[in-house]
Amino acid sequence: AASPRNDIRDCSVDPPYLPPTATNTTLRLAALRDAMRAHGVDAYIVPSTDAHMSEYIAERDSRLGWLTGFTGSAGTGVVTQDRAALWTDSRYWTQAERQLDCNWELERTTWIESIGLWILEAAPAGGNISLDPFLFSIATWKSYSQALQGSGMTLLPMETNLVDEVWGDQRPPPASSEIYSLPAEFTASSWQEKVARIRRQMEEHVRSPTAVLLSGLEETAWLFNLRGNDIPYNPVFYSYTLLTSTNISLFVDAARLTAEARQSLRAGCPGPLCVELQDYGQARAHLSHYAQGNVTIWLGTEYTTYGLYGVIPQEKLLEDSYSPVMLTKAVKDAKEQELLRAAHVRDAVAVIQYLLWLEKTVPQGQVDEFSGARRIDALRWAQQHSRGPSFESISASG
Repeated sequence: AASPRNDIRDCSVDPPYLPPTATNTTLRLAALRDAMRAHGVDAYIVPSTDAHMSEYIAERDSRLGWLTGFTGSAGTGVVTQDRAALWTDSRYWTQAERQLDCNWELERTTWIESIGLWILEAAPAGGNISLDPFLFSIATWKSYSQALQGSGMTLLPMETNLVDEVWGDQRPPPASSEIYSLPAEFTASSWQEKVARIRRQMEEHVRSPTAVLLSGLEETAWLFNLRGNDIPYNPVFYSYTLLTSTNISLFVDAARLTAEARQSLRAGCPGPLCVELQDYGQARAHLSHYAQGNVTIWLGTEYTTYGLYGVIPQEKLLEDSYSPVMLTKAVKDAKEQELLRAAHVRDAVAVIQYLLWLEKTVPQGQVDEFSGARRIDALRWAQQHSRGPSFESISASG
């Protein structure tokens, strides 16, 4: 049956109409439901985030995209044994109707209360509602807990990610590109000076925290003047940092550090400015061990997942919305302001070149939005020091 609009699905006809952009998710859902049964899970929540609450995520972390076929940047999926639903905001409703098959219900909201009500209706009474605690912020975890409170259902954190389990060897491999030092001409302070500044803030705080936990990827990148390429359009790399008053632990794939970066981090060894390189996957275990001592751990709740937060006893926590590193990073000194302005001047040159090119080519009918995006990307790449755009170019309209 032909749909009135052939670019979106129509699940009301038999057989359903699916556009060529829709993904068949039947086998993926069947595999996930098998895994849920094996783990005693009645409803499984799948977010669109990664373990660092990043705005943009790598393909390897695109669990919601793989499971549903929906590639928008914001959404939540919930799967039970006989139903599956996706929640997303109005930016993506049309896109979702083009990409989802009829296994999925589209819920046009992002409210956790709405997700909670759906779970209460769709999951069996007294059921286990599960999620990966490393993919949910502290606030989001608490919101789900509140939404299900008094229902008799159990919110169950599970460190085995069930989507990863069924995705298997089809899941994209971990990042392997190098992690490099930012050239000195692009830094206002050495990483040692930045560490000293954060430690002063720790000393001056009324609660005298003994450590700062960094989960946001840009926090560690800024603190150590390091950059990477693990996430498209973002010069960051997968890492955690635990900065104490006497030592520094950097959790990262150390094999990817350039010789120069490694030398920079180890220059102060042994001593309080020695960076101890530890495996990325050991962050939780190390934090759990550290939290057993007479300590106070300062963290920013916006970027810390419930998976890490949950291993720290409440009385040993110092919580702010943002860590002292995130707030310090936000204030640009004179040199950083000068570098920002210079970058904008170079970008403006590329934009002016693009506008001139458009004036010449649009009347000839030789350009569309896609070729326009490719053109401005090329003009930007041609500028000195370019590392590419900060998001996919939205070059034109009509």
